[in-house]
Amino acid sequence: MAELFLGKVLIKNNRDQDELDTEREVWRTLENRILLLYFAESGCSRCQEFSPLLKEFFTKLTDEFYVNRSSQIALVYVSLDRNEEEHDSFIRNMPKRWLLVPFEDEEFRRELEVQFSVSEAPVLVVLKPSGQIISANAVDEVVRLGPPCFKNWQEVSNVIDRSFLLPEFCDSTASRSVSDPFRRIKYKVESTRKKKEMPGGDDDDDGGGRGEGTGFF
Repeated sequence: MAELFLGKVLIKNNRDQDELDTEREVWRTLENRILLLYFAESGCSRCQEFSPLLKEFFTKLTDEFYVNRSSQIALVYVSLDRNEEEHDSFIRNMPKRWLLVPFEDEEFRRELEVQFSVSEAPVLVVLKPSGQIISANAVDEVVRLGPPCFKNWQEVSNVIDRSFLLPEFCDSTASRSVSDPFRRIKYKVESTRKKKEMPGGDDDDDGGGRGEGTGFF
């Protein structure tokens, strides 16, 4: 499943929008986890209704306030927005543990949109660590069941419990190669300029048109 993003840049949804810009970083962040791909558009009313629910769902599975140990789950947000300002405003209210496909990488965002047959929003694709699809759109499932549906995904996904993994296979800060600074240039210049222009976006966690039609609510 991590292979989907090898050779690509993913961004952490934190204040500095740090990048996972080496294959090792991407691999360590996504391996042995259930992956959620969230396709949404900030101006879509259904996305505005569902996004706070997804935020709460993800937070209750990963925040140590709710769980003793973060669940083996990762979420990558794929924006369907055409406007970067709306995109930035939307993700600012989402969990900082979310990962983002850079807005600037429109080609890759569209590739994912086609690959997973996204024709409406919101869409929440659930993938096994192997990359196989558990659910092509789990929006209704998350709305109906909430966090317990993660256990259902876990049972069919062959995720290895981290309790049985050696320390070197658990989460840690991945080392960077000497070529990393060159790979970061593409997005860093733009994001730095953007931050200077942006009125103070905080690190608070909270949050929400494409077509109607997944049938939740």
